[in-house]
Amino acid sequence: MAAADQLTLGRMPKRLFACTPSRLAAFDCPRRYRFTYVDRPQPVKGPPWAHNSVGTAAHLALARWWDLPPEQRTPARGAELVRRNWANVGFRDTEQSDGARERTAGWVAAYLADLDPAREPVGVERTVGVPVGRLSVSGRVDRIDEAAGGGSLVIVDYKTGRRPLTEADARGSLALALYVLGARRALRRECSRVELHHLPTGEVVGYEHTEESLARHVARAEASADDIQVALDTVESGADPDEVFAARPSAGCSWCDFRAHCPEGQEASNPIEPWAGLPGPEAGPQ
Repeated sequence: MAAADQLTLGRMPKRLFACTPSRLAAFDCPRRYRFTYVDRPQPVKGPPWAHNSVGTAAHLALARWWDLPPEQRTPARGAELVRRNWANVGFRDTEQSDGARERTAGWVAAYLADLDPAREPVGVERTVGVPVGRLSVSGRVDRIDEAAGGGSLVIVDYKTGRRPLTEADARGSLALALYVLGARRALRRECSRVELHHLPTGEVVGYEHTEESLARHVARAEASADDIQVALDTVESGADPDEVFAARPSAGCSWCDFRAHCPEGQEASNPIEPWAGLPGPEAGPQ
């Protein structure tokens, strides 16, 4: 190879690390990351979670509600869409599933009662992506609204968890911050506000990002990506994956899909039922 070609190759930029926010977050426990994204075939997951069934049905209903003609966008149709898209998966029995279904339908109907059906979102279930720093990040946004008064955009994320949310949750969400950057690039519009819409309570918590706060999230994402890439390269060089992708056990391991394959996680946590994440009495005894 000619010297000039060698110099050109030496100056070639490193390939961007392609990822989603959830992929970056998975490295909070390197072993969970390995089981999710590296090992093939993937280890068998534990039983499905009932709270995921709740979240899926609510998200589908809220997305498909906007596909209806404006005159058909009623709270009752939203509740009907929950029932139509319900999956009886992860629940203790049919009675528990039916109760959770009707509760979720009620959340969605109450939420939609406060929306203007004629005010079209800028995007629903919109996939956005952006090269930022050393990353190429993509993800799907629940909803993108136009801010009151027009001009800028708002990133909206639906939540169905049992825990009430605070502004700190909106401010600290890596995914929402990266979606801001993705929306700016995809739609060529100003965007800085993110909102979490908590369906069980109807509460909305938001945060107005600055360039500095977004830069902090990007730096955090790059640090996670660097750690992931180092781990992948180290294993490729012949290191033991069990050592490189070591577990970071905690009480939260109770919720891990791969708990059955992780002795450290089992020791650090208690087993829970698949419906433990349901709100209030729906969860039943632990």
